Amino acid sequence: MANGRFHMTLMAIPLLGVLLFTVLPLIYMICLAFTNYDHNHLPPKSLFDWVGFSNFGSIFNGRMAGTFFPVLSWTLIWAIFATVTNFFFGIVLALIINTKGLRFKKLWRTIFVITIAVPQFISLLIMRNLLNDAGPVNAILEKIGLISAANPLPFLSDPIWAKFSIIIVNMWVGIPVTMLVATGIIMNLPQEQIEAAEIDEASKFQIFKSITFPQILLVMMPNLIQQSIGNINNFNVIYLLTGGGPTNSNYYQAGSTDLLVTWLYKLTVTAADYNLASVIGIIIFVLSAVFSLLAYTRTSSYKEGVAK
Repeated sequence: MANGRFHMTLMAIPLLGVLLFTVLPLIYMICLAFTNYDHNHLPPKSLFDWVGFSNFGSIFNGRMAGTFFPVLSWTLIWAIFATVTNFFFGIVLALIINTKGLRFKKLWRTIFVITIAVPQFISLLIMRNLLNDAGPVNAILEKIGLISAANPLPFLSDPIWAKFSIIIVNMWVGIPVTMLVATGIIMNLPQEQIEAAEIDEASKFQIFKSITFPQILLVMMPNLIQQSIGNINNFNVIYLLTGGGPTNSNYYQAGSTDLLVTWLYKLTVTAADYNLASVIGIIIFVLSAVFSLLAYTRTSSYKEGVAK
């Protein structure tokens, strides 16, 4: 174990870490989902017991269904819009910056990269202050006469406005990342195909549709799937921008913009309903795993790799 099999000794260290900090907590969480370990059964005052699948029944067709299904719907809508907007506008921005004849390309690229260099939580907290009902954005709009002081735009205080605001702000922090990846792909595209298309008098849109976009999509599809899963579990954007608010009296321990992952956090930290939080955690894992496997195995990147 110290000579010929020393690699096994080295691998034992990270394996032990994965076992202690990933596998065991997962097993513990799964076990909690089958108990009544909540704010009414907190040891040592009150012991908890096994209750089977009753927590799952409560989530899907019991008292929690009125919260679970709206939160799940918003989670999926958010994941789709957040992924598609960042992907589409990131590619558009990369194409604009890499246009032939554009001056100061490095400058434009650097300006957008600054948004990545700034820690995300700082950007989100700044945006939260800017979009507050009494924040600078409403103050400027009031000063130029577009709104009145009594009726500020409810960027974060109205459920519909808040959801649109979240998607727009996420574009601010997410588009530059896609732009960088797309730029690397565009700079390495086979120029012979593009030049041949130009000789055949193909328009810029036809070149993009038939040559540029398919090759970008081929390379970025695994990353796109990763972004989708990341958005389903995007705790930072929701928690730091709206905190899950505005409040909704029809939901249990959740606000109008809460995702499943932020609802899980509130069930754990605020309500101490560890059993329900564990059920939500299992659902998030199953949702993410199934989507990842189904989407990835149908990509051209995966099929080409299997064929090789």
